Amino acid sequence: MHSDRIEKILAEVAAGGKDVAAAMEELKHLPYEDLGCATLDHHRALRQGFPEVVFGQGKSVAQMETIIAALLAKGGNVLATRVSPVKGKKLLQRFPQAVYHADARCLTIEQHPIELRGRGKILVVCAGTSDIPVAAEALVTARMMGNETEKLYDVGVAGLHRLLSRHTLLRQAAVVIVVAGMEGALPSVVGGLVEKPVIAVPTSVGYGAAFNGVAALLGMLNSCAAGVTVVNIDNGFGAAYAASLMNRTQP
Repeated sequence: MHSDRIEKILAEVAAGGKDVAAAMEELKHLPYEDLGCATLDHHRALRQGFPEVVFGQGKSVAQMETIIAALLAKGGNVLATRVSPVKGKKLLQRFPQAVYHADARCLTIEQHPIELRGRGKILVVCAGTSDIPVAAEALVTARMMGNETEKLYDVGVAGLHRLLSRHTLLRQAAVVIVVAGMEGALPSVVGGLVEKPVIAVPTSVGYGAAFNGVAALLGMLNSCAAGVTVVNIDNGFGAAYAASLMNRTQP
């Protein structure tokens, strides 16, 4: 529940348009609601500015339906990440107003227009086409959290001229998310070109010695470019959340 919704409830009570009992009924699940399979944190948007996000991996379709329905009942938008195509298809049957983003493995429901709250643009850069699923998760998340976004795909260090030719786009971004697998070198290159925060996302893409993203993770953690921060392997959501906090114009 957002602060503007609580203000509206209180104003309705003050004006006599809503009685105390009705207001209490709306507020009784603040700060959380026990659904049996989950305990929803409805207070999160008040504390952090963004509502709780549903992590779909490991959850059954029935559990996700219960959680999403409860979030929708509060009037907010919904973002679910790590939703497989099979789960996505079933959830679309239950929530026809939803959109399934196959490349990002995300499901979104917009009950009201997304308010832009970012100072500038978040640019999501990925090294190779194989890194797109993680980059797309970051894009969807950043957009749902009120940011203008842009993408720049397949500009890895194996063909560095592809990146350098887009130098203006890099410098125009307020925050840059850089997604890469293999040896994870791209964030260091980008970090050396811009004066804005760079968030590096290692992916599990690569051959055996990549160790499912560990090699890229260690390479990014050892970056010699100042200002590069690193999130967990394949964590496009976490990168976009951090970028959104950096980019926000108001608390």
